Amino acid sequence: MEKSSFTWTPLVYSLLLGVGLLTGFLLNTDAPLVSVGNGGKSGGSGRVEQLMGYIEARYVDEPNEEELYEAAITAVLDHLDPHSSYIPRDEIQALTESMEGNFEGIGIEYLVVDDTITVVSALPDGPSDKAGILTGDQIIYVEDSLVTGVEKHEIDPASLMRGEGGSDVNLRVRRAGQRELLSFVITRGPIPVYSVDAAYTIDDETAYVKINRFSQNTYAEFMEALKVHLEEAGARNLIIDLRGNPGGYLQEATKLLSELFVQRGVLLVYTEGRSSSRQPYKSSGRAQYNIQNVAILVDGGSASASEIVAGAVQDHDRGIVVGRRTFGKGLVQEQYPLSDGSALRLTVARYYTPSDRSIQRSYEEDEDYRGDLNRRFESGELTGRTAVQVDSSLIYYTDNGHPVFGGGGITPDYYVPLDSSLNDPDFLRLRQQIAPYMFTYLRDHPELNDYVSVEDFVRGYRPDMDRIVPDLAALAIADYEEVNTELPRHLSSELELFFRARLARQLFGPSAFYEVYNREDETVREALRLLNDKDPLAAARGIQ
Repeated sequence: MEKSSFTWTPLVYSLLLGVGLLTGFLLNTDAPLVSVGNGGKSGGSGRVEQLMGYIEARYVDEPNEEELYEAAITAVLDHLDPHSSYIPRDEIQALTESMEGNFEGIGIEYLVVDDTITVVSALPDGPSDKAGILTGDQIIYVEDSLVTGVEKHEIDPASLMRGEGGSDVNLRVRRAGQRELLSFVITRGPIPVYSVDAAYTIDDETAYVKINRFSQNTYAEFMEALKVHLEEAGARNLIIDLRGNPGGYLQEATKLLSELFVQRGVLLVYTEGRSSSRQPYKSSGRAQYNIQNVAILVDGGSASASEIVAGAVQDHDRGIVVGRRTFGKGLVQEQYPLSDGSALRLTVARYYTPSDRSIQRSYEEDEDYRGDLNRRFESGELTGRTAVQVDSSLIYYTDNGHPVFGGGGITPDYYVPLDSSLNDPDFLRLRQQIAPYMFTYLRDHPELNDYVSVEDFVRGYRPDMDRIVPDLAALAIADYEEVNTELPRHLSSELELFFRARLARQLFGPSAFYEVYNREDETVREALRLLNDKDPLAAARGIQ
């Protein structure tokens, strides 16, 4: 009996203590309504929820719970790598559309000119094109809403145009030469978002393809470009322009690379991470076209999947890499949905080029990871004043034994420095007015519509810059206190080139811009010169 009493006494006291604490808790209106349990192997699990619970129950003002959670998520990710990120729910759709290559809308490209939505072009065979919308039309009403004063009234033009496929939108537009507004009923439909900006035969021997990102449709677009501008045109060499291409889908990049390697089983890239075993990607051996010499154009904006392409071509000595050092992103992300419709993009692995090099730049103790291009400019690397700084401890070798380096992007075989004079403020102020000025210029020069092709345009057209520059300056004055129109000769020539290229785009479509501009583009010209050498690799790498 005494043994039994000894056993139960602690339990009874514990129950009484628990009841007392619960009673005190319920009677105390100032008590926080939160759990204080542990529940994690490191003692850290649940602390964020506890923190949020205290804030909800006791904070002096009404907290914005959504903002607090997003701030907490961002703070956590700030302690990981620079490419792990949180994607809010309202940004998911736009991101998905850009990568999957289509969205629902009316199919126009526009600029805001004089605070009014102005049509740059109606996409071919899109809803607006079929309805009769023309370049230069100004959208005045969407349904019954006046939509002039875009900036003044903080109107989002894109949200006005997009909507559910099959739904109608009523537009009233102002058209040059028409006294009354014109009415259109446009049925929204799927609008393709292209990742190939330009494709054309740059000379008898060479096709040129400009890719702005690696989206879900990039490989299909690339193959169509090769069919038209390589196979049917009889070209044998290929320039792939990846300048400014931030990357995208790894699989699209490796499918494109398979077209450059005839052999099956050539290692193109592999990925590996702490929780991800090595995953190699190899050529399929089903290349459809007989591509001879290859040049990959890159710069500091070429990242991720673009660097995979450049790295594989360089490591296997398959072609030449021309331009400036790439961004240096060698991390692989996977996207995970979160319960509220937002998403987490988390780095799960690194990718390695065939020579085993990781070209990911260091981000440890780097407060300005994305400011690396500024550092390259200040150091003189971008302008060619100083050589590219490489880490000699991270040396690797291509199939032919040429040394390459890891740890900071792909260094091109042939370096083309940046012309720093193009940063001249007056030049930039004049150049940025060219796109909106096009509508006035085309209206005043209807004879431009007589040109039937880009070649015809290049041969026959020269702008009168003595008249055009003052017009551009008059537009620029609205944004800047003063603009000097007396540019150095080479900048005047560059401004004229950009004007002709932008006008060609307006007349003949996006690819025409590059068909005109690339005739004077130093990187393209050097790539062509090297491809026409009897040994492009030796010429690019300075091998005697």
